[in-house]
Amino acid sequence: MGSPSTPRPLRADARRNYERILAVAREAFAEDGPDTPLDDIARRAGVGAGTLYRRFPSREALIEAVYRADIEELSAEAHDLVEKLPPEEALAAWLRAQVAFVTRKRGLATTLKAAIDKDSETFTLCRTLITDAAAAVLKPAQEAGKVRADVEPRDVLRMGHAIGLACEASPDAVERLLAVMLDGLRRPDGDQRP
Repeated sequence: MGSPSTPRPLRADARRNYERILAVAREAFAEDGPDTPLDDIARRAGVGAGTLYRRFPSREALIEAVYRADIEELSAEAHDLVEKLPPEEALAAWLRAQVAFVTRKRGLATTLKAAIDKDSETFTLCRTLITDAAAAVLKPAQEAGKVRADVEPRDVLRMGHAIGLACEASPDAVERLLAVMLDGLRRPDGDQRP
């Protein structure tokens, strides 16, 4: 038996309800903003209001869960790519995923981040997850001598975010700007820094 602070694993049906609520909430928040009535989300998810409120006792809890799930997914992708691809390819693939995330979810992410207390456990966790994900794809590329040693994970995040914002209205420029960014990250020939 787990400690009182350790949540029990969800039954399969409860897990499906949880994931369905998150998916519907994500869509609803993107379409109508974070003030979407929770009863509407429950109805669209095909669950009773009691089921929604048992899992998410407040609007803030649901908003935080949606934001956390999105960041966890992007973070997990970094670790998967490192396992599957050579370092430089893993970095490039994850940067494409990050830029796609920014362009696809910019409005939702901005809305959700604005609704989350910057000192909250969720916000701190998400910042750590995304920074660790950037480090997970950056460090192997640096250790392989493919990327400049002076680049930090936050640099990669900032540049990817900037490309996502810049290409929101012109998605055809994403690949060109990513190529420029990746060229800039490459360790120059003759650079003897570790």
